[in-house]
Amino acid sequence: MTEERKTILVVEDDADTVTYLSTLLEDAGYSTVAAEDGDDALEKVRTNRPDLISLDITMPKKSGVRFYREMKESDEWKSIPIIIVTGISSDFEKFISTRPHLLPPEGYLSKPIDREQMLSLVKEQIGS
Repeated sequence: MTEERKTILVVEDDADTVTYLSTLLEDAGYSTVAAEDGDDALEKVRTNRPDLISLDITMPKKSGVRFYREMKESDEWKSIPIIIVTGISSDFEKFISTRPHLLPPEGYLSKPIDREQMLSLVKEQIGS
């Protein structure tokens, strides 16, 4: 019996980063779905709940911050692990982790993305 692959939603507006993350994660045995902004990501979460979300912060339309807040304030979706992957300084991790009444992210990575660190965080959250 074949085990179903876990799905990771890659929320990122840069096509090269989407390609990099999708390839990295698929080569590690995960299935990926991409969204280019927070609105697109929310629609994908509604239609096919992912096992984990890789989230950029700076995007057009709905930002990653707004999407993150909506996810973590939702009883239905707050249990989905989110790894923030962004070019914004590491001070952002402290900022978002100290918001009152908002769960901190399950992981945080600065760009450029360290492949081993990304895979380690994903495996820690959802297994292989």
